[in-house]
Amino acid sequence: MSYALPLLHGDDPFPPTSQAQEYPNGLLAVGGDLSAARLIDAYRRGIFPWYEEPQPVLWWTPEPRSVLFPDALHISRSLRKTLRRNAFNLSVDQRFEQVMRSCAQLRGDGLGTWIGEDMLAAYCDLHHIGHAHSIEVLNAEGELVGGLYGIALGQAYFGESMFSRETDASKVALVALVDIMRRGGFRLIDCQVESEHLNSMGARNISRLDFERLLAQTTEVAHDPGIWRLPVTCGELL
Repeated sequence: MSYALPLLHGDDPFPPTSQAQEYPNGLLAVGGDLSAARLIDAYRRGIFPWYEEPQPVLWWTPEPRSVLFPDALHISRSLRKTLRRNAFNLSVDQRFEQVMRSCAQLRGDGLGTWIGEDMLAAYCDLHHIGHAHSIEVLNAEGELVGGLYGIALGQAYFGESMFSRETDASKVALVALVDIMRRGGFRLIDCQVESEHLNSMGARNISRLDFERLLAQTTEVAHDPGIWRLPVTCGELL
């Protein structure tokens, strides 16, 4: 069944996720703002924004949903070699805005990026209040060469984007994130939509309904804020 796309104003609630469009897959609503309260409410429901500024905000909840359960992480032989060589150094939440801007750099096709200045400001606000976190991967000179960022609510982490300027840098960032997830008792990492890159590291698809059931069990469960730390070198992740 197809539903008319709701237009959100002010504090209008999100429609039921069962009303998301089949095509484009998961489009649920348009409009509203990127306030911290709106974003936290969205993520708790399995909804996320994805659009190109200056267009109105588009809200999505795709079917199926790609997730990575921390215990299912797959580390390839070549990635293990990278980790053992201590090819990279690590940090957490030290360069959040820089990670976002690196993820937002123009694509090679010239079509621009979905991470505009409004998105940047909104997620930096979430970072400042403790809900958004970044993993930074640094080379021997201390330059940022890879990383990822996302939202942590309870025992669920919602991955937003990652980038890599050197071979395996984004994969190392994901291994580092999983290290934190395991120590913090996190149940899942939301990968949003399927990709070959994430599938190769253990992500898989589940139904939207199963995803929402998991969120209901995890997003309100507190985690220890002290988990957001990493060893200095990536070899210590093994």
